[in-house]
Amino acid sequence: MYEIFIQTRISSAHYLPGYPGPCRELHGHNWVIKASAQCDELNDLGMGVDFKFLKENLDEICRELDHIVLNEIDYFKEHSPTSENVARYLFEKLGARINDGRVRVSEIEVRETPGSGAIYRE
Repeated sequence: MYEIFIQTRISSAHYLPGYPGPCRELHGHNWVIKASAQCDELNDLGMGVDFKFLKENLDEICRELDHIVLNEIDYFKEHSPTSENVARYLFEKLGARINDGRVRVSEIEVRETPGSGAIYRE
């Protein structure tokens, strides 16, 4: 099994409705997002998936989350924009783009700060 990963960054704000502390107020993060994909076999070039392909797809999804208030995205009107739910959102969106039977998204790691974050995998 091969595991390929890329990393990108976005800046966005959120607030956590009902949270019993300061995170219930609007605040921002410089999020670091790591996307990993798995495959059993390499292609003819000896690659599992091209880093460029993986990064372009993740970056396109992340552009819709960059420099906004996450709570304004329809998904996050239904799901609190926690790191956990941001990771799941990105996992599902990226999987819809790149999962092809040979390659599949294996996990998304989202960090709000250098020392805290969440990972979503199935």
